[in-house]
Amino acid sequence: MSGPVEAFRFDRHELAGALADLGVLVPIAVALIVVNGLSATAVLLPAGLLYIAAGRLYRLPVPVQPLKAFGAIAIARGIGPDGIAAGALLMGVIFLVLGSTGLIDLAARAIPKPLIRGVQLSVGLLFLQVAWGLVTRPPTGFSDASSEQAYLVAGALVVAVVSLLLRRRQVTLVLVAIAAVAMVAGYQGGWQLGPSALSVPRLDLDVFIAAFVVLVLPQLPLTFANSCLATADAARTYFGDRAERVRPGRLAVSLGAANLFAGAMSGMPICHGAGGLTAHYAFGARTGGAPIAIGGALVAAALLFGADLAGLLAGFPVPILAGLLAVSGLLHIGLLRDLDTIPGWAVALAVGFVGLATNLAVALALGLVIWWGARGLLAIRAKRVSVSRS
Repeated sequence: MSGPVEAFRFDRHELAGALADLGVLVPIAVALIVVNGLSATAVLLPAGLLYIAAGRLYRLPVPVQPLKAFGAIAIARGIGPDGIAAGALLMGVIFLVLGSTGLIDLAARAIPKPLIRGVQLSVGLLFLQVAWGLVTRPPTGFSDASSEQAYLVAGALVVAVVSLLLRRRQVTLVLVAIAAVAMVAGYQGGWQLGPSALSVPRLDLDVFIAAFVVLVLPQLPLTFANSCLATADAARTYFGDRAERVRPGRLAVSLGAANLFAGAMSGMPICHGAGGLTAHYAFGARTGGAPIAIGGALVAAALLFGADLAGLLAGFPVPILAGLLAVSGLLHIGLLRDLDTIPGWAVALAVGFVGLATNLAVALALGLVIWWGARGLLAIRAKRVSVSRS
């Protein structure tokens, strides 16, 4: 498809798909606001603007997500806005350089499809793990945190089943509408309009060094493999020739520029993500209209309701978040179905499970050694056979 109408649709299918990835965005955003003291406006504004830019640039439902490993470590260690800002700035510089010089596109040629599928398996399993954690150990910032575990698990299961069965009927619109009603009904604040306060980070060499070691190093392989390589691959899988714009290097540049902006205002570090692309696609999004729609909503929320946003988001029902996230994980794992060889499946499974158990840097290194080592051994064997016959 081509042309402005097909590149940017805003019908109910696009709107339903636009809302499908909230299961990743909302929990991390709320935790960064409540636990780490980030401004609500600084958390949502960069994400909203990158969503709009992605819709315009790629003309497909390319997602925007928090940096997951980065965010999880920052939340667990209670790192403040300055440390998070330093990490975002470093991520921005690194990926702008890698993307603009073509190094990521060059590296992508050495990564075979089974390794990419392994990364996608690891991310899908991570989504399921996070969904399970949401209902068994809800973050303290959520109003559902004190609810019975059985209620949360059962609610998430119902949401997941309904979402799978009715995902082509724009069920996410209904689920998010229910969540919005619950947030408004349970909110105890004073309804103050306007953005929350923004601040310029206070940075020095020690802050940058600590951020690089603690936050950036664990995140680099995940962003390289999932945000750049796997997202580009998923786009080609779902959209074919329409995904020509979605290349690893361009994804690196767009997420790099967004993190420079986020870091400058002590905001939430962000990226793209193959799992988010699956979520948007699975629930109906097919054009750049979906990211523009959700991006516009996030920008409006950041500027109009930022002052009260922390309290509102804390009321988002955990079962709905967990259910949508679980469905996204299952559908993302389904990308492995196009593997048609036993060695391909073996490499993908090894990378996926090792990546989940340790980290993607180790998993990718292991996968590359197995893949290219096996290819080398086969080539040597073939050469010996050829020599012996001649």
